[in-house]
Amino acid sequence: MSEPLGFTARKARFLNRLHARLATRARAATAFVSSPEPKTIGSFARGRQLSAGNYLFAGHLIAAPDVDLWDLTVPDAAFADELHGFAWLDDLAAVGDIATREAAQKWLWGWIERFGKGSGAGWTPDLTGRRLIRWINHALFVLRGQDKAQSDMFYLSLAQQTRFLSKRWQSAAPGLPRFEALTGLIYAGLSLEGMEALAEPAIKALARECQSQIDEQGGLPTRNPEELLDVFTLLTWAAATLSEAGREAPAAHLDVIERVAPTLRTLRHSDGALARFHGGGRGQEGWLDHALAASGIKTRQPDGLSMGYARLSAGRTSVIVDASPPATGKASRNAHASTLAFELTSGRRPLIVNCGPGGSFGSEWRRAGRATPSHSTLVLDGYSSARLGDADRASANEILVDAPGSVPIEMSQVNDGIRFQGGHDGFVSTHGLTHARTLELTFDGRGMAGEDMLLALEDVDKRRFDRALDAGKLQGVPFAIRFHLHPEVDATLDLGGAAISMALKSGEIWVFRHDGNYELRLDPSVYLEKGRLKPRATQQIVLMGRTMQYATRIRWSLSKAQETAIGIRDLSRDELDMAE
Repeated sequence: MSEPLGFTARKARFLNRLHARLATRARAATAFVSSPEPKTIGSFARGRQLSAGNYLFAGHLIAAPDVDLWDLTVPDAAFADELHGFAWLDDLAAVGDIATREAAQKWLWGWIERFGKGSGAGWTPDLTGRRLIRWINHALFVLRGQDKAQSDMFYLSLAQQTRFLSKRWQSAAPGLPRFEALTGLIYAGLSLEGMEALAEPAIKALARECQSQIDEQGGLPTRNPEELLDVFTLLTWAAATLSEAGREAPAAHLDVIERVAPTLRTLRHSDGALARFHGGGRGQEGWLDHALAASGIKTRQPDGLSMGYARLSAGRTSVIVDASPPATGKASRNAHASTLAFELTSGRRPLIVNCGPGGSFGSEWRRAGRATPSHSTLVLDGYSSARLGDADRASANEILVDAPGSVPIEMSQVNDGIRFQGGHDGFVSTHGLTHARTLELTFDGRGMAGEDMLLALEDVDKRRFDRALDAGKLQGVPFAIRFHLHPEVDATLDLGGAAISMALKSGEIWVFRHDGNYELRLDPSVYLEKGRLKPRATQQIVLMGRTMQYATRIRWSLSKAQETAIGIRDLSRDELDMAE
């Protein structure tokens, strides 16, 4: 992937290289203030793969058991970033045997020898912050058995990278990159002897970033749940590091932790994973629960929206709805046209999902994953509720344009459950139609009734809809309501095409029905999942029809089959096959 060629980007690269080389003059740190303890969680399976020479990064697998990590032919910049960020050190440490420790030592000291003088792709503020956190977290793991010369190289490199960060953290992009840079600087400054003075400006700067980047709902401008988890994790690490040093984090820092924790609970499905919206995945296994536990915050978000999402939860069922306009401007370069889409999880099993972020599978999959047809909501005449505009110069990713501007919602209780009502105007400019959606989840979590409406509300909207009808030779404007299924759901068309039954691995059976003269189909779909080599094949329920009037109503339902038990012991284990 080519880097942006603007003057600002060239200047940033030049200054990064300059300060990286100047940092090599830094005086070596001699020891840690106290014995560091790992705060990060790795994957045992990925650790085994790495030590066997199977390098899976950014959607690319390179099987090269006899090739050193730093001798690999790097396929793109994202792959290089994952190498230089050293998050893979978590995975090797998760295995923790002699073979993985030797691999970790070989690759860490290999990085020092090749790139420690300030050259290479890894000298950016966010990658340096990420790398410092991992090196310090796993210092005892990688230093075991090393002689004094190796230890001296390690401490000298830590000091150089810390010095570099102290000069360059300001150049990190606002949001997650800057949080990574500042947390790494605080972490290193308070962990290494003689570096505490470098942490002081970073502590104040991190508090300022908290105030400017986290809103009153405890959300980020990007509305990406996984990115919010990453930021929250960094903030809890920084607060813990300050506490271990006998200091207290600034009030703005602690206030944000208190605001974000309830928001993440809202965005967590009943299986413990995050809702997949706006470029975010389900989150690394165990990270969400670990971060929430480490924060010590037990509160939940009051009724209403959290980072623009609505949650309906009852029994074993959770439903999370994108109930706000997508991000705009630069914050929208990973945003999706997913307004009023929802995901539904039953117990430990996802049922209705969105396709997810496709960036790791290439630009075409990335664009496809951002479109409305890749989400569990209504699509009108093949149009997305927001369109991809020009590429943002800083990232080369398209920003969203013509997005819904008005998304009124209401949450209430009805006789037998919880009701969500919402609407958006994303199709008004093209077809004159407002999409309204109602979801009602029963108190026992065993059923959800849905209603989608297409409405021409104002006279100008009706004239625009009439023009759309004329363009289609009065055959009606086609719509499709899509419900993407998780790959582990086994779905079949029943009752002569009037219903679809869905079997989960837990043994639960769910049934989809609709009320009306519409075409019900089971079509192919894909599940775009980070950490895999290719998209996973799955299916989607598609309810199709045509709207010919100023008001069209489509009713449907999702419910557990009567024979499905109220309580099911779901004991089958999920094994992640990285090669799929």
